[in-house]
Amino acid sequence: MSMTFHRLSLLAALSAATFCVAPVAVRAASDASPNNASTAPSVMSQPAPASVASESAQPVGNDGPAYGPELEGFDYPAPVEQYAFTSQGVALHMAYMDVKPAHANGRTAVLLHGKNFCAATWATTIHRLSDAGYRVIAPDQIGFCKSSKPEHYQYSFQQLARNTHALLESLGVKDATIIGHSTGGMLAVRYALMYPQETQQLVLANPIGLEDWKAKGVPSLSVDQWYQRELKTTADGIRRYEQSTYYAGQWRADYEPWVQMLAGMYRGPGKQIVAWNSALLYDMIYTQPVVYELGQLQMPTLLLIGQKDTTAIGKDAASPEVRAKIGHYPELGKAAAKAIPHATLVEFADLGHAPQMQDPQAFHKALLDGMAALKVNR
Repeated sequence: MSMTFHRLSLLAALSAATFCVAPVAVRAASDASPNNASTAPSVMSQPAPASVASESAQPVGNDGPAYGPELEGFDYPAPVEQYAFTSQGVALHMAYMDVKPAHANGRTAVLLHGKNFCAATWATTIHRLSDAGYRVIAPDQIGFCKSSKPEHYQYSFQQLARNTHALLESLGVKDATIIGHSTGGMLAVRYALMYPQETQQLVLANPIGLEDWKAKGVPSLSVDQWYQRELKTTADGIRRYEQSTYYAGQWRADYEPWVQMLAGMYRGPGKQIVAWNSALLYDMIYTQPVVYELGQLQMPTLLLIGQKDTTAIGKDAASPEVRAKIGHYPELGKAAAKAIPHATLVEFADLGHAPQMQDPQAFHKALLDGMAALKVNR
């Protein structure tokens, strides 16, 4: 790879200081979310879905705002704070929102975003949980969004779990409901396995990692191959992928800010370092399955599964025979519920990979009911 990251990082920092872009407002009108977990590389190669929701025309084009490598210029739905720490000999900072409710119920919810998402994409969930009395902490993991994007980092779900645990310790949080979506679901499982006494409850919203893609025949891609794929990211590609996978073929105008959130980092001065960290993260997701350890989860677990989800890492690089075997969420959700000792499964028949954004009302009712049930049972 012909680039010097030190020079690139310096250029990004200098450019970001002079980058003046009108921020996108991300209030809680509806739960939209972009970049997410599973198949982001297919973002570049997914065909446009056959059906388009009639409620609004499908937007086209790659024009839009440019953001810095740490999403400079993009507004979050609550004040963003930074947790500074050293990991693997590198000084890093982890962006997060800590939203305290007006009428606290004594519980804390930690929201873990997916691969093609950021903490901001939890906007509606943050407001719904806060209104219900929960303290809500929503971090951007290292390598994502407003957090550090190191030039060299050994990414693992264990490392990201340790980083998250250290953040919660710094905030005085010792017991929480851990809520993970997409890749955040894989991280939530790993966190719960590592810190079972501090995980009051586990919630998995269309998590990826409910199957081992490598074992099912999805071919390995090198980090360099992932990097080249990520450099080709465009708003059009993101939009097509999200429509077909996140929203079950539908599209609404309120999904577009999340397309622009992701695409904006690939238009900005830090495109290369953003793509490089994304490539490292894809390698982590592909090589570190959690599905074999689901039976070790002992805390109450709520599974919220959109049935029209077809997400699978590297799916577009697999043979037709392999593609036909992977990403079947109706089967994956039931298998996970059977494997996890204290699981409750809620299925959304018409929703895709991002049910919290596609149907916020149905999703948040199931989420809040499931979280309240824990309180009753304790």
